[in-house]
Amino acid sequence: MTAPDTSGQLAEQLLRLTRRLHRAQKRYLDPVGITPAQSRLLRTVAHYDTPPRMADLAERLEVVPRAVTTLVDALEANGAVRRVPDQSNRRVTRIELTDEGRSTLHELRSARRAAVEEILAPLDAGQRDVLEDLLATLLSGRGLA
Repeated sequence: MTAPDTSGQLAEQLLRLTRRLHRAQKRYLDPVGITPAQSRLLRTVAHYDTPPRMADLAERLEVVPRAVTTLVDALEANGAVRRVPDQSNRRVTRIELTDEGRSTLHELRSARRAAVEEILAPLDAGQRDVLEDLLATLLSGRGLA
């Protein structure tokens, strides 16, 4: 008799949970009028102290620059960001949050919290603490050769 494939089962559970979280986030983001990819870009722009270049965003998001252009176009169309010229190099364009973008970020944070709360609802506080520690360990890459 062979041992059960617990690694395979765990991987499948993680994938199912990830898909469930994405669906929940999408459901909560739809009323905000923003896609998950646009949400990620908006959050990334907000993390910079000064407006980032498109190339900075592409690198941080680990996507091709064309993908960033498409996302910025959509966010600019709904007023969340604007393109501004770089003060020291006029060939460079930077991406700046607008007041509308900051308001959208606030709505996004609320939507994300609601989506995560929906997923974590079956867990008590102690279980959430354990999950947080386990995820932190996995994300840190400790134990990897």
